[in-house]
Amino acid sequence: MHLHILGVCGTFMGGLAQLARAAGHQVTGCDAGVYPPMSDQLRGAGIELIEGYDPSQLSQQADVYVIGNAISRGNPLLEAILDAGLPYVSGPQWLAEHILQGRWVLGVAGTHGKTTTASLLAWILEDAGLAPGFLIGGVPRNFGVSARLHGDLKDSPFFVIEADEYDTAFCDKRSKFVHYRPRTVILNNLEFDHADIFNDLAAIETQFHHLVRTMPANGLIVSNAAESALNRVLERGCWTPVVGFGATGGFTVDGDDATGRLSVREGDTVIGDITWALTGDHNRMNALAAMLAARHAGVPLDKGLDALSRFENVKRRMEVRGVERGVTVYDDFAHHPTAIATTVAGLRRKVGNARILAVIEPRSNTMKLGVMKDLLPGSLADCDQVYCYGANLGWDAAQALRPMGRRAEVHEDFNAMLQAIVGNAQAGDHILVMSNGGFQGIHSKLLEALLSS
Repeated sequence: MHLHILGVCGTFMGGLAQLARAAGHQVTGCDAGVYPPMSDQLRGAGIELIEGYDPSQLSQQADVYVIGNAISRGNPLLEAILDAGLPYVSGPQWLAEHILQGRWVLGVAGTHGKTTTASLLAWILEDAGLAPGFLIGGVPRNFGVSARLHGDLKDSPFFVIEADEYDTAFCDKRSKFVHYRPRTVILNNLEFDHADIFNDLAAIETQFHHLVRTMPANGLIVSNAAESALNRVLERGCWTPVVGFGATGGFTVDGDDATGRLSVREGDTVIGDITWALTGDHNRMNALAAMLAARHAGVPLDKGLDALSRFENVKRRMEVRGVERGVTVYDDFAHHPTAIATTVAGLRRKVGNARILAVIEPRSNTMKLGVMKDLLPGSLADCDQVYCYGANLGWDAAQALRPMGRRAEVHEDFNAMLQAIVGNAQAGDHILVMSNGGFQGIHSKLLEALLSS
């Protein structure tokens, strides 16, 4: 089968392309501004990439056109496909029908932590010799790739997928995860996000209940019992066993960031104790959820815990990009205020009283709408200085950050902001860059500027 994928350089669609290629299909794709690192991965996998969406791409004569959810009506190639009556399908539907069918799917859902938790789960299964396939919205360092397919279902039926609640495609406004039909699912947390497609938290809860309704009776739901929104979802109706975590009396986890200790308990019984590389209560909860999901696939809790001592984290999750002039530059994917606050808190625990210079780019659809702008000062309160890139926003970032006083600066000129950061940075500082995009390569530009200053 020849697939031509529209929006191929997105994390999900790029992973799908690599899975399709590994399954033996011919794959081509296009995107606006074909860009690395995904473009490099795709070319390395033998996938031809085309810049833009010109209708002339119909000459590819693909058997099916796979449409990414970034593609909207009015896109010239999509319009040509529709006018010609050519076969098309959403990415999640194609994945479900051609890759996931017959596999034991382990899905990881939640507002925050999906990438890290899915990476943890895939690694636990890998360490136990179960060789899972996976599609993850980031690059786990233990694997070095975001997607992998193991074709022999008898030897390796397991497939870990990051189960996203964002909509599927222009033609299918259900959440992506309703297509995946997991046997095991993690419900990690749930709060309001994606204000561009959801009116309120209740609307997202409805989508999560659609996911619950797809679960088989012999499956397992691993749910954060401390999350009231998730409890409301399950109260709507549940036909699958549920294992709760994070609440008193059930499975709990604690640890110490200074020593790297991680301890897991069931009630008063200690399951085990390890040293690992990640910090923060959120990552400890991610680890617990992954262990419980892996247990459903046959990995004992103590073996799962032991595997975590060898977990190497995910790129763009508190990733140190370099140190120059005594200043450490970090890259983190945080963009929702809750994730920003959690990331800042984790770095504060790590660096103590050292200065944290936060650099944020509010570029997600939700943040561009300004729905959560009033939460930003609180999420950044533990930073010593904040630099916000305010270009192309539909709201006044300076006004939103005014409660921070002189500790916050808003710049619409990228180079001016870069100069301001470097001019303020001192030996011993920690520059924390938070964005869900490439941010114009700011990390390397900061390091270069620090080196030459």
